[in-house]
Amino acid sequence: MARMCGRYSASRRPEDLAGIFEIEKWEPEETLEPDYNVAPTKEVYAVLDRPLKDADDPRPVRQLRTLKWGLVPSWSKTPEGGARMINARAETVHEKPSYRRAFSSRRCILPADGYYEWVTGTQERELEVEGKKKRPRKQPYFVTPADGSVFAMAGLYEFWRDKTLPDDHPQAWWVTCSVITTEAEQSPLAVSPADGPRALADIHPRMPLMLTPDRWDAWLDPSRTDTDELRELLAPPPGGLMRAYPVATAVSNVRNNGPELLKELEGPEEGTLF
Repeated sequence: MARMCGRYSASRRPEDLAGIFEIEKWEPEETLEPDYNVAPTKEVYAVLDRPLKDADDPRPVRQLRTLKWGLVPSWSKTPEGGARMINARAETVHEKPSYRRAFSSRRCILPADGYYEWVTGTQERELEVEGKKKRPRKQPYFVTPADGSVFAMAGLYEFWRDKTLPDDHPQAWWVTCSVITTEAEQSPLAVSPADGPRALADIHPRMPLMLTPDRWDAWLDPSRTDTDELRELLAPPPGGLMRAYPVATAVSNVRNNGPELLKELEGPEEGTLF
């Protein structure tokens, strides 16, 4: 089963995200630095609708929160599995024990500039098929909305209580999240590289589910709990909204981080299938 590599870029300031998503509340002390190489277990921004803690008004308030990427179900005995649960498949998210309760009432949007995905070179893929152990060389691509808008990834969030700590301990509660993925688009990219993929499915069979603005309110509304209605919101967005281009292989090392990782290359650094 193919899974995404699990990296994205998130460089927008909270002030900008507040305007884009009509945020009502966010805490300045939770401000994150721009991150051009977001990896699992990192803290990330999430947009969610939830009543404020200890507030008299029970209405949901749109908030910008920082969560840990890698969902830990509330019933987990330990948080170790979170690093593996960075993606939830749109086709089964409503029925998987790890995700179905969050899908019902704890949905969020994870704002991104775009995401990275890697393509294996032709010769290296042939070696993999033959069962040889050579480490494959892979060319990273950056996938982003062609119009420069925010990439609003559908997500889920969950609370987990560390029972080894007292109630007043600042790390007694974990709030974690997962990105929902769907089948990659086979329709032509809005902008494709001269020597490269023509569709997202040419890069990888899966992609994050991007929510267009007309779905944001319905997706975030915690009062919506009907599974069939929620599953309708998981339909892929219209085709032709994305562009993809090759970037430096430096992004493959999670220690590298900076806007230079988003720079478009004239051609792939590594030979690929195209």
